[in-house]
Amino acid sequence: MSRSRQLHLGAFLRPVSIHTGAWRYPGALPDGNFNFAHYRRFVQTLERGKFDAIFLADSLARIEMPRGALARSANVTSFEPFTLLSALAPLSEHIGLIATASTTYNEPFHVARKFASLDHISGGRAGWNLVTSGNPNEAHNFGLSEHVDHSERYERAREFYEVVTGLWDSWADDAVIRDVETGIYFDPDRVHTLDHKGTHFTVKGPLNLARPLQGWPVIVQAGSSELGRALAAETADVVFSAHPTLAEGQRFYADVKGRMAAFGRERSSLLVLPAAFVVVADSASEARAKMDHLDSLVHPESGLASLSVALGHIDLSDIDLDGPLPPIPETNASKGSRQKLIDIARERNLSVRQLSQYVVGSYGSLEMIGTAATIADQMEQWLFGEGCDGFNVLFPYLPGGLDDFVDRVVPELQRRGLFRTEYAGSTLRENLGLAKPKNRFFAG
Repeated sequence: MSRSRQLHLGAFLRPVSIHTGAWRYPGALPDGNFNFAHYRRFVQTLERGKFDAIFLADSLARIEMPRGALARSANVTSFEPFTLLSALAPLSEHIGLIATASTTYNEPFHVARKFASLDHISGGRAGWNLVTSGNPNEAHNFGLSEHVDHSERYERAREFYEVVTGLWDSWADDAVIRDVETGIYFDPDRVHTLDHKGTHFTVKGPLNLARPLQGWPVIVQAGSSELGRALAAETADVVFSAHPTLAEGQRFYADVKGRMAAFGRERSSLLVLPAAFVVVADSASEARAKMDHLDSLVHPESGLASLSVALGHIDLSDIDLDGPLPPIPETNASKGSRQKLIDIARERNLSVRQLSQYVVGSYGSLEMIGTAATIADQMEQWLFGEGCDGFNVLFPYLPGGLDDFVDRVVPELQRRGLFRTEYAGSTLRENLGLAKPKNRFFAG
């Protein structure tokens, strides 16, 4: 493999740190999740570090936890992603702005219009994290008594994607003329009526907004189940994954990229960015001490509640904390992340208590704890070992964890030629090295 390959880096910022104890860490910002001034600072720091994008996860319902655990969690409140990213767009110049929007509890026209608007507002930096909603409590906020079945969610997601991208393509790139002399604002022959009639949606179109500057905002997915991998191989530009070891990352990378040929896609048209929880310090022992202190700030009740959610929102109240993880029933929630934690517990012989502590830290993702040099070593090994095309970085606490990464790890990666020193272009697609999609209705 060519040594000229470089990493792509995304930043996971909602919640601002996924670690349950982060808001209590010395020097951290307890109100980081809903203080706009903090987000502005974070984004400007990330641009200084030449990050590709910020990534905002989202949920359309509060995650149900026992009252005590819920009261101790800083991750139950944060801004709505579109509002936040629209506000951040004019305060930044290069960094991509990726928001989550559910295909289960939204309508395609809403999503198409919002992301097209964000793409125009930001000058071509929008990205859509297409999710099917893993939180079963979301159903209760949308007139349903129970969550939509897993397979039906993915069937709906595939058609949802088809409608949204069709709406983006309903205007040719050159449809808007604005000819003052002739008085013609747009060419009606360069606007297409979608007239979609499918199993889940009937959408006439066209979109009441010009085609996004990128053609389509970047399509991002994070599903790891069989259905999730199949959808990603067919439709995604970027996949966010979570694998604690290089071997697991390599298997996922080969599996998803290996499915792409069946859809007529080149492997290079899809980037795999696993989550990496990064703690950096001057020495390995200092970095480990930071992590240990973070973990000590998590109340045991919160740890067990987080594990309950991660395993599919199951009741763990009567479980033996110091015993092995018992058989876990399958639920209608997220399947890929659930199975990953079950596998980790078995492979590492973790007790329920140990697994809950693991979950509240990196949530089952790759941990990189050490110096800038050792972290760069790991990232280089993953990149050239075909385990990734880059990483979606999770910071242990903010602003310190973010500042440490930008000031220490980024310069080390740049020194090795593994990361850019300047942005490649003005759009998110250009910076990710992804082509602008062809318009399915109009040539040229």
